[in-house]
Amino acid sequence: MRKFPWRVTGLLAATLTVIATLLVPTATAATPITVAQAIGQQNGASATVRGYVVGQPTATTTVVRSNFPSDYALALADAPGQTDTAQMVYVQITSAFRAAWGLRTNPGLLGTRIDVTGPLSAYFAHPGLTSPTAFAPAGTTPTTTVPTTTTAPTTGAPGDDYYRDAVGKTGPALKTSLNQIIRTNTKLSYDQVWNALKATDEDPANSANVILLYSGRSQSKSTNGGNGNDWNREHVWAKSHGDFGTATGPGTDLHHLRPEDVSVNADRGNKDFDLGGSPATEAPGNFTDSDSWEPRNAVKGDVARMLFYMAVRYEGGDGYVNLELNNNVGNGSAPYMGRLSVLLQWNAQDPPDTFEKRRNQVIFDSFQHNRNPFIDHPEWAASIWN
Repeated sequence: MRKFPWRVTGLLAATLTVIATLLVPTATAATPITVAQAIGQQNGASATVRGYVVGQPTATTTVVRSNFPSDYALALADAPGQTDTAQMVYVQITSAFRAAWGLRTNPGLLGTRIDVTGPLSAYFAHPGLTSPTAFAPAGTTPTTTVPTTTTAPTTGAPGDDYYRDAVGKTGPALKTSLNQIIRTNTKLSYDQVWNALKATDEDPANSANVILLYSGRSQSKSTNGGNGNDWNREHVWAKSHGDFGTATGPGTDLHHLRPEDVSVNADRGNKDFDLGGSPATEAPGNFTDSDSWEPRNAVKGDVARMLFYMAVRYEGGDGYVNLELNNNVGNGSAPYMGRLSVLLQWNAQDPPDTFEKRRNQVIFDSFQHNRNPFIDHPEWAASIWN
């Protein structure tokens, strides 16, 4: 009889423990959790997050509340007036949901409370929810889609939504429109570029290696550095042409940074691009002279399209240098790269291949969240620089 109260006490304690456990919200798709809880549970598990739409993320610490640039993302918070990005979850909006839930198409969603279901994982290098499987006004039956399982990024051009403001334009109007589309991007530090290049330039035949741009060699990802046979970060638009160095912005833009052998990178230096010269040491198929570099045939178009991108992305209106293409070589420290007429030839002769398209997609999906339009639409180069 003396033991009975202890048994009752133990049973009561166990019962209370079970009840307490049931009362703690968990990251499941069935029971919505708050944005604050989602921020603390970035473990890849699927959950339904309930929050207010407070804007569109355009960078890690930037959320806009008007003039939405696209339908690709939104930010949720626990309060409709929240402006602190640290209190937000960034939600990726995949193509199946953009027409109904993208802020550019549906700006009236701002301030509404919604439920979004999907894996809790970083987006824009920020607490997020990616690859969503359902959206709904809070407390209603969700609109769902069957998630697509892929083993690699897609390589095709995006839908018309991304470039819709550019379609049908030519010349300066096209250039201006493309600048407005691609200038909203996540910026990386120069240190972050190392790991990014290991993903963007991965050898499709050997995931432990990267492909070097000019030499074409497949080399271990772990051999990045500054020694003679290491690979380093080649600025295709030479960083002295505009004197932007390695500062965040043009100096760290993945769309023109590529892995290359340290010695070959030094041989190319800050030369413009043109035809002719003597064979380049350690880089078969490349040629060089005192003021120019000719890359191997397989990447001539790649080089041209990287330079086209830089001349459109950096127009001088957002605090960065205004970069322009011209038909000269020996441009020195001026913010110009040439030779434009040759670059246009290379763009036509060497169209985008699977590697280049995949690279563009990886940069868009995983790092900068903007695209090189000349990989998606090579014909636009001649339309701008005719």
